[in-house]
Amino acid sequence: MRVTEATHRLAPLRPEASGPAALVGSHDGRHLRIAVVCARYNDEITRRLLHGAESKLDECGVSTEHRLVVWVPGSFELPLGAQSVAHTGGIDAVVCLGTVIRGATAHFDFIAGECAAGLQRVQLETNLPIVFGVLTTENFEQALERSGGAMGNKGSEAVETAIEMANLLKDVSLAGAALRSRGRTAPA
Repeated sequence: MRVTEATHRLAPLRPEASGPAALVGSHDGRHLRIAVVCARYNDEITRRLLHGAESKLDECGVSTEHRLVVWVPGSFELPLGAQSVAHTGGIDAVVCLGTVIRGATAHFDFIAGECAAGLQRVQLETNLPIVFGVLTTENFEQALERSGGAMGNKGSEAVETAIEMANLLKDVSLAGAALRSRGRTAPA
């Protein structure tokens, strides 16, 4: 089977490869429920990230009925917002968007590092994709470049990652179940 956007089940990693099949997630979001947790702090940038995320959700087929946008005060609050959404049980992936711009104090290091570590903890605790779409830039101009400027839109990229990982985790679960059932049958 060839890997395409629509066919992402079991496929060889390389078409010429032999041996066991490899799972590759797709960007087909038609059957997924995606939440976006967005920080209000630096909202001139985060609104641009959210716009990119929503455009990518449209492009990947995630219906507006299967989306949730949650606003939190800042990037430091993203892990708790993501955890709260993840525990609802109705979401397949959470995209976290924020912007932390380096200033003259150590504040940047604490916020960016704790945000990243917190989101990673939530992801591992909930077994859901919790995607880090937080810009950590030296200045406002870099943030503009990465939120729809010359460097693209990291909100859009975060949605692609969320959809791919949600599909991959579903496929891993199905593949694991198939392997377990094959292991229980007696050899002929």
